[in-house]
Amino acid sequence: MTESETLMKSLGVHIDPGALRLALTHRSYAYENSGLPTNERLEFLGDAVLQLVVTDYLYSTFEDLAEGELAKLRPALVSTRALARIARTLGLGPHIRLGTGELRTQGAEKDSILADTMEAVIGAAYLSNGFETARSVVLRLVTPLLSDKEAMTAGKDWKTTVQELAAARAMGDVRYMVEDFGPDHSKSFRATVAIGGTPFGQGTGTSKKDAERDAARVTVEELTSGRGEADILTLVLDRYLPAAE
Repeated sequence: MTESETLMKSLGVHIDPGALRLALTHRSYAYENSGLPTNERLEFLGDAVLQLVVTDYLYSTFEDLAEGELAKLRPALVSTRALARIARTLGLGPHIRLGTGELRTQGAEKDSILADTMEAVIGAAYLSNGFETARSVVLRLVTPLLSDKEAMTAGKDWKTTVQELAAARAMGDVRYMVEDFGPDHSKSFRATVAIGGTPFGQGTGTSKKDAERDAARVTVEELTSGRGEADILTLVLDRYLPAAE
């Protein structure tokens, strides 16, 4: 079985070999090989198919959720982290054609490259088989994430949520205080969220961004501890998934 056949078996769909090869061609590889076509146009197409399928699924499945709630739920299913998670499950990384620079920096493990390639593969599946087949592929790959709380919250924009909650409650400006610790070659960061000068959640991470995001997540949990103000992702998980299981 060829590498392409192995990948298509994981995907559960046949894709035209030429389209699949193009979907797996990162721009770094193309630039090093006489300017071959890249997967970016297929990525554009696949993103559109993904967005439509997921939007239709959420609209049809969660009939009592308002537009604003659906708009918060969708990003968790189509985020870079969610798509990268799917790509890793499929073993997509080793199949991506990368340039020497990206190979040197382990580009096949980068969330951004995995997610972009996943969208390109969806685009290739659409071109090879039409919308209904592409739709079934997307649903088979994406909907299991709904029962995975870690995956659902991975794409959550916690910092934006903190801003929205603080503004809605007139609590004051949101600020992040960050400090680093550990040796220079392996620093860690600790962030604390302050709203209106009052400290709230604290988080840690291997970068300032990750520490701030973790602190924002803790802050959201503190601010929405009341059941009536539950976060929409937790609300969906609690309301629908036990019944579905």
